[in-house]
Amino acid sequence: MASEQLNFNGLVQQIKTIHDSLQKQAVKAVNMGLTLRNWMIGHYIYEYEQDGQDRAEYGEKLLHKLSDSLQHYGLKRVEERELRRFRLFYLTYPRIRESLTPELLPFLKNAGKQLDTAAIRETLSPESRTPGQTLLERLSFSHLAELIAIEDAQKRYFYEIECIRGNWSVRELKRQIASLYYERSGLSKNPKKLSELTLDKAQAQTPHQIIRDPYVFEFLGQLNTYVNWYARHEKTEGDNPPVGILLCTQENHALVEYALAGMDNQLFVSKYQLELPDKKQMQRFLETQLAASTKLEKTIKKNLEVLGYGE
Repeated sequence: MASEQLNFNGLVQQIKTIHDSLQKQAVKAVNMGLTLRNWMIGHYIYEYEQDGQDRAEYGEKLLHKLSDSLQHYGLKRVEERELRRFRLFYLTYPRIRESLTPELLPFLKNAGKQLDTAAIRETLSPESRTPGQTLLERLSFSHLAELIAIEDAQKRYFYEIECIRGNWSVRELKRQIASLYYERSGLSKNPKKLSELTLDKAQAQTPHQIIRDPYVFEFLGQLNTYVNWYARHEKTEGDNPPVGILLCTQENHALVEYALAGMDNQLFVSKYQLELPDKKQMQRFLETQLAASTKLEKTIKKNLEVLGYGE
């Protein structure tokens, strides 16, 4: 190709191809970094709980105290519930250890020790047989967060494989779990046909969806980047500095955050706080709406179970 003479359309296509390729690599690198960070956090928490020098001093308040300390240093997505999720992620997917680079291995506590997950959580058996590198490359942490919430190991492995095969988006994974795809597959007279139909209609994951993932957003600080971009390219004379609002929901919890970009915090408090809705007020509203949606979803699932729906 290098020796062939390009026409204009060829030039456009070559640039688009290299852009798409490198964009995918960049997104994959960010996703893998985030997933490894969360797995390592889970590792440190577990090891401290097992053999921490002063662990008895904190007891059941460990994760609460740890969350407060980490947020004091400006870390995001380290609320107590998230730390609990990272710990469960570490215990559910010990195979991630296989994919650690030589640079990361020294950061493991007791690096030579194999994690005995069966002794810790019997429901983890049978363990996921998917290689750790495949999990890192093919699933975002938001995918994995949905999977670790499934207690039944065989059911979790089913969705893990189907998600990788179909390159499902996180929304699609949630939809398939809510529609009892695993149960319907077990009841179906033709599971292979059901799988083909499901994969054919499923929404695939795209790099843009990954980069807009709330976990990735906070891992990279991106919301501030978008606010800065808007201020530079969209703000007109006389406009006030823009403020970003991040709304994120997960099960019965909602997250609301403001992004001020380069704005002085005192200016925000004096000029905006009286006009913008309170964060806690928005959070309560979102959680109320989420609870209603969850109730409806449970009703649908119950009706499907009663009907024994299958294809």
